[in-house]
Amino acid sequence: MPSSEMSVKSAINKEVFIPHDEKMLVAAQVKRRTKKKIPFLATGGQGDYMTFICISVTNKKPSCVSITKVKQFQGSSAFAKRSQWTIDQLRQVNGIDSNKDCPEFDLMFENAFDQWVACSAGEKCTFIQILHHTCQRYSSAQKPDFVNCQSKLLGGNSILHSAADSVTSAVQKASQALNERGERLGRAEERTADMMNSAEQFSVTAQK
Repeated sequence: MPSSEMSVKSAINKEVFIPHDEKMLVAAQVKRRTKKKIPFLATGGQGDYMTFICISVTNKKPSCVSITKVKQFQGSSAFAKRSQWTIDQLRQVNGIDSNKDCPEFDLMFENAFDQWVACSAGEKCTFIQILHHTCQRYSSAQKPDFVNCQSKLLGGNSILHSAADSVTSAVQKASQALNERGERLGRAEERTADMMNSAEQFSVTAQK
């Protein structure tokens, strides 16, 4: 994960979730997959904002898990919370293709349906792995259906370890790249430690 992407996600956690006593578990940068019906109206609008789909959990018990759409508009460093659902409102996660890695996925809620393409297949995979594990752990009686998802994404706790490991290795690679460029790490190092800790805590809680 590039360091700039890491710092954006760290900033989302700090600005959107920490003030509400929540912890962000994962965020995926996404774009809408469906084309607008009147393309000429969208001219020049593509770069206006970035969209992130985030999963967060409250620190207070009983834990409440939310799926939140967060936008960052061009020229602004602030993040705007757009839509939010609880995990129990999630009805279906569609991975589109169970045979290969692809960046597309759909989320169906009881009152909304979104078709997304993530910025990479890997980002989508990590998002769905953590979403699936979180649903197994926190959903009430009715768990959402995961359809057209690769089996490796739905493998329970072991998947979580690999997701946590991939976060850790991505963090290590990012900080190594920063070192190689001779830039001063400063806050990036603290963030790396925080992310590694949260990855470890995540896998520890998974074991429980």
